[in-house]
Amino acid sequence: MASQGNKTLHKGIPTIVDAFVVIVKTEWNSNIVDELEAGAIRVLNEQGVSHKTIVVPGAFEIPFIIRSYQMNAEKKADAFIAIATVIRGDTPHFDYVCNAVTDGIVGLNLQLDAPVIFGVLTVNTEQQAIERIGGIHGHKGEEAAITALKMIELNKSF
Repeated sequence: MASQGNKTLHKGIPTIVDAFVVIVKTEWNSNIVDELEAGAIRVLNEQGVSHKTIVVPGAFEIPFIIRSYQMNAEKKADAFIAIATVIRGDTPHFDYVCNAVTDGIVGLNLQLDAPVIFGVLTVNTEQQAIERIGGIHGHKGEEAAITALKMIELNKSF
């Protein structure tokens, strides 16, 4: 059973001047993904952080677009937030997608000069996803944005 979240995450949200965060979200499960994005944007706006959203077809495509953006965009991101919801189905497809996006994001965190935050819900049911967009397990979009801000601050401290 999942815990009900990090009870201290909302404490000490850093104020970062001139930060820029890129949110990469999927088209799949848009009812959940859009709320994850809204939560992330809420936190970023409250902190005065500029942001941009890029939409990709599915979770599998997230790592490619993040890498492509950071290598080619004129305005580099200080952090990325990967947002998706992958819901288990009747085939092994769920496992392949979850493993691929997880491995891709880990690889990006080792390659890029900006942190990539894992805002990907990997759940068995839609109800479990709903519980993570403001339900009993908190709001994972908000948590991803807070994590991005904390990682930007930490990264800049080096």
